[in-house]
Amino acid sequence: MSQFDIQDIETQESRITFDFRGYLFKILNNWKLILVCIGLAMLVAYMVNVRKPNVYALTSLISVENDQSPFFTTTTSISFNWGGVSGKMGKTMTTLGTRNHNEKVVDSLQFYMEYLKEGKYRKEDIYHQAPFRVSLDTTGGQLLGPPLGLRFLEGNKVELFATFENSGGTVQNYTTKEKKGVTLPVGEYKETFPLNQPIHLPFFNGTIKLVKPVKPGSEFFVRFLNFDGIVNQYKTFVKVTPFEKNASSVIRLFLSGTNKAKIVDYLNTTAAILSREELARKNLYATNTIRFIDSTLNKVNTDLVQVNDQMNEFRKKNQVITIQDEMMETSERLKVFEQQKREEEAKILYLDNLENYLRTKDNYVNIAAPTSVGINEGNILSSVSKITGLAIERQNLEYTTREDSELFDELDRRIDSEKNVLLETIDATRNTIQLNLNSISKEMGRLNGKLSNLPEEQQTFLKIQRELDLSQEAYDIYLKKRSEAAIIKAANVSDITVIDEAKDIGGGRIGPNHNLNYMMALMMGTFIPLAFIFVLFLLDNTIHGSDEVEILSRIPIIGLLGKYRYHNNLVVFEKPKSAVAESFRAIRSSLQFILNKEESTGGKTVMVTSSVSGEGKTFCSINLATVYALSGKKTILLGLDLRKPKIFDDFDLTNEHGLVNYFIGERSFEDVKSATHIENLDVVTSGPIPPNPSELLMSPKMASLMAELKQTYDIIVLDTPPLGLVTDALELVKYADTTLFMVRLDYTKKGMLQLVNAKYRNGEMNNVHFVLNFYKHKSNHNYGYGYGYGYGYGYGYGVYGNAYHQNGRVSRWEKVKQFLKRI
Repeated sequence: MSQFDIQDIETQESRITFDFRGYLFKILNNWKLILVCIGLAMLVAYMVNVRKPNVYALTSLISVENDQSPFFTTTTSISFNWGGVSGKMGKTMTTLGTRNHNEKVVDSLQFYMEYLKEGKYRKEDIYHQAPFRVSLDTTGGQLLGPPLGLRFLEGNKVELFATFENSGGTVQNYTTKEKKGVTLPVGEYKETFPLNQPIHLPFFNGTIKLVKPVKPGSEFFVRFLNFDGIVNQYKTFVKVTPFEKNASSVIRLFLSGTNKAKIVDYLNTTAAILSREELARKNLYATNTIRFIDSTLNKVNTDLVQVNDQMNEFRKKNQVITIQDEMMETSERLKVFEQQKREEEAKILYLDNLENYLRTKDNYVNIAAPTSVGINEGNILSSVSKITGLAIERQNLEYTTREDSELFDELDRRIDSEKNVLLETIDATRNTIQLNLNSISKEMGRLNGKLSNLPEEQQTFLKIQRELDLSQEAYDIYLKKRSEAAIIKAANVSDITVIDEAKDIGGGRIGPNHNLNYMMALMMGTFIPLAFIFVLFLLDNTIHGSDEVEILSRIPIIGLLGKYRYHNNLVVFEKPKSAVAESFRAIRSSLQFILNKEESTGGKTVMVTSSVSGEGKTFCSINLATVYALSGKKTILLGLDLRKPKIFDDFDLTNEHGLVNYFIGERSFEDVKSATHIENLDVVTSGPIPPNPSELLMSPKMASLMAELKQTYDIIVLDTPPLGLVTDALELVKYADTTLFMVRLDYTKKGMLQLVNAKYRNGEMNNVHFVLNFYKHKSNHNYGYGYGYGYGYGYGYGVYGNAYHQNGRVSRWEKVKQFLKRI
């Protein structure tokens, strides 16, 4: 063999490449595995699509209007000014997400109770479709968790049944929301009750009523859920967002679930409750004013009754009194001033009460309207409106925010700021009113002086008459104010208006996405086996083709041997027209050029070795010796694998005597040499397994034997031990003119080629060539030639396996192992 540059080998060894072509063929070789994975993934996707319930999503739109009364006009003596829409959107959106609001919705719809029936894959929700209704007893508790079965029987009876695995359970009273433990009857429970009659059990309290005819024997279920849990669920699932930037006062409500009827009811009920609560908040101001007017009206009415009684009593005691027109006019003027004095005193009383309320209370939602007593000071009206609005906002915030939140501190600061401004305004207004009172008192004193000249009876009459007229006018004024406040309250409408209510018009399904699931299954079914094959490909360190050998080593390939099933190793002799026989003839022709270049005299020596056992070393040795013998060359085959002899079986020889006996002097070479039934071919077996095979091969007798054989034979074939396991083969390299290193595809490890390269660089081996065994075409089409005899997979002194039976057939277990190795 010609020398090649050692540097080229080192460069080739250090090259790191990825065999994309090999990976592609690996994929094509495992197409069945990929199809199976895709099929399984599609089956899983189908089961998910069939078993998973449909998920629907619906929306509704509500608007938040300005706070105003449709009956408020410029002629109305009482005005209620709640402010504008600014900041109201945020409060409304916050309210919709509060636990307090969602508790009211869940409570009103009784969504803590589910009506179910047995479906194909699960219990299905039959909300609005159940032929019965359960009226719960608010004094008792209901079992949480396990469904209670209802079997309707003939004669207006129902059988309540369940299976209790544990003796303990939890019931909840949906009125008080309290939970407590109860004892359950372990095992199957059945009991019959009449319909429309109360049922009282430790785990159920209520009345079952039929609303539709039902077939006897029909079974349904009722399940009770934890109230807090279901509230938290809807609190999380309801999405509240602004509709769009241009519609800043419109809110969109979004809810998804498995039952569209429940979604519709929840969205519409949450809007209805929000509107009702907003109207109640809006009417709070008017209600406080009506309450204040009623209390004042009662006092005025009492005064009116007393004055009227005084007038009647006076008329009984005195005759008809005639008073001059001038004095009557003076009395009327005095009555006007007295009316003004009372109005101003009412204002001062309101301001005193308001100041005391602001200084002593911390909840400012019960302030009456200042206009109810005629106070129209703009600063007071504005401050009272702001304080009331902030107080209501703080009250609503208490349902959603912790007490230590900074939001409360901010609101309290704003309330205190407005309160301080209002208190200063109250002082200034009170001073102004006091000045008016002083002026009115002076005028009243002057007019009373004129009337003092009249007789006492006339003075008393005029005084009682003025009191009567004033009380009647005050009563009429307050009665009018109360009527106005009542009208405004009755005319109030909620600022929350439903623009587009939730409605089931078909469709609305958002999941599961069947097509997406199938696409994901197709992707996963393809990707997972590809990734698995990729990992195996990266971790695979065996040689699968001649291209890999060329990448890993620059040692030339001299021949290729394909698979061929046969019951022994004598393929060339018994099947001379087979493809494997042609392969060995090709190797012989290539060796002819190589051996002719050698300068040694006498016969030529060919050493056959491999990295480990099972790579076809003995098979190649036997058939290579046979092909030379059949060509007329006097050939001898030496079985130098002293540790694991093999070649004797194929020639119907025994291994009782061989080279070992010759080396230790027990037998002569002629005694251990055997002529075979193949012309020109002699065989020397190894003989019994010695304790020191390496020392025997290094003995002087080995050197003298090789010298003699070169003079006697044309071709000497050495069947040596594996190079990667023992050092025996290295001791025989010096006798070989060329060395054939067997590489079995899909079996030999890549690292073994590095071992050969290293020994070549170190000069331990020369004139080396590779022979590829079990060769197959990359397109998965075999060349159609080879052999069928199997090799053991272990090396030592024990028994090793055979992949084939004696009849040449492969066992099923071996087929499975070979398939696993291929993937």
